[in-house]
Amino acid sequence: MDFGRVLTAMATPFDDHGQIDFPKINVLVDHLIENGSDGLVVAGTTGESATLSFDEKVKVWKRTVEAADGRIPVLAGAGTNGTNESLELSLLAKNTGVDGLMLVVPYYNKPNQEGLYLHFKTIAEKIDLPIMIYNVPGRTVVRMTPETVIKLSQVPNIVAVKEATGDLSAMAEMIDGSSEDFNIYTGDDHLTYPSYAIGARGVVSVSAHVAGAMMQEMLDLFDEGKTKEAAMLHRKLVPVCKGMFIAPSPAPIKAAIKRKGLDVGGVRLPMVPLTKEEEQFVHDLVDSL
Repeated sequence: MDFGRVLTAMATPFDDHGQIDFPKINVLVDHLIENGSDGLVVAGTTGESATLSFDEKVKVWKRTVEAADGRIPVLAGAGTNGTNESLELSLLAKNTGVDGLMLVVPYYNKPNQEGLYLHFKTIAEKIDLPIMIYNVPGRTVVRMTPETVIKLSQVPNIVAVKEATGDLSAMAEMIDGSSEDFNIYTGDDHLTYPSYAIGARGVVSVSAHVAGAMMQEMLDLFDEGKTKEAAMLHRKLVPVCKGMFIAPSPAPIKAAIKRKGLDVGGVRLPMVPLTKEEEQFVHDLVDSL
């Protein structure tokens, strides 16, 4: 399955009491679709999956599927650091009507490459949904090697990887060695242009909440052979993309979304709001777009 070029790692809206703001999910989904998102990844890192209960995740997936209403694919962030638990959560996600799953590399327990391979393969063989695996060693400690990704690309319903190592050489190796219908997405917004240029399918993006249309324009220009113009947009986007990580995510992007006129609430502990200085920095970046 092809999920598109620009997928947004969607923030989870909260109300003033830190509870999920379900009506705001509908507003946010419409905003993202209207502003360049080809697909949504829901209850992933940016969606504060670490502080959502299983029940909350299921409700958020269900509401997002209803809000998207078939307009774009919805992927559920259903990965944990246990294989059985990840499978259980994936089956719950399937029942909500999601179009696919994103499963993160198990964190904290530090499996080796064979453990990673068997973890993802075991889940994939027990559920009939397309799966994007998620390589993010900055959060999981363990890094999935290109060899393991290439091996997993042969598993029929493992269809993509979100590659968030920042290593273009590793990405190139995956592109060259993976199965023909396997897609590589960068998980580093500021590397969208160079990743696309070497053959990645696109990006799973945080910044697309506020810059999705500009990202699509950049990729369109590249496809049209207007590489100089595309590179100019890339250079304009880089400070914005990096600025969304001046503090632990998703606090910066939630401030950015609010600056665009859509208040999706704050963050749950142990995440904390931005300082006044950080907030002003984010506002200035959004205003520069």
